[in-house]
Amino acid sequence: MVYRVFETILVSLHPLFNLIGYQRLEKPVRVIERALKSLMFDCQMCGQCALSSTGMSCPMNCPKSIRNGPCGGVRLDGHCEVKPEMRCVWVEAWRGSQKMLESDAIKQVQLPVNNLFKDSSSWLRVVREEVASRDNEVA
Repeated sequence: MVYRVFETILVSLHPLFNLIGYQRLEKPVRVIERALKSLMFDCQMCGQCALSSTGMSCPMNCPKSIRNGPCGGVRLDGHCEVKPEMRCVWVEAWRGSQKMLESDAIKQVQLPVNNLFKDSSSWLRVVREEVASRDNEVA
């Protein structure tokens, strides 16, 4: 719910973002995004955020960087086979997704990470993609 409200607000700011210029906004927005998401979600700033689809658990924290579910090596206690001291990111993602309004979002297949987007703002990318999608619907 909070994510959808935040996304709606960001998308509504598109005219302002466009006026200022997305390239000029990239650095300041990226700094704010990194600070907030790192603190709250241990975000790795892949530039293609999947938090809203993964129960607010960053899949990039998986030692194997798996974005679509557990690897099969999850221990019986829910810990990672690679880092036994760490809970499996996907165990946490599933638990988190069950608390979200759109709990089926975790079933969406995530595209592989495009490393060209690493350390860029996914917030600005979402706005541009949403506006482009709306423009294509109108056309």
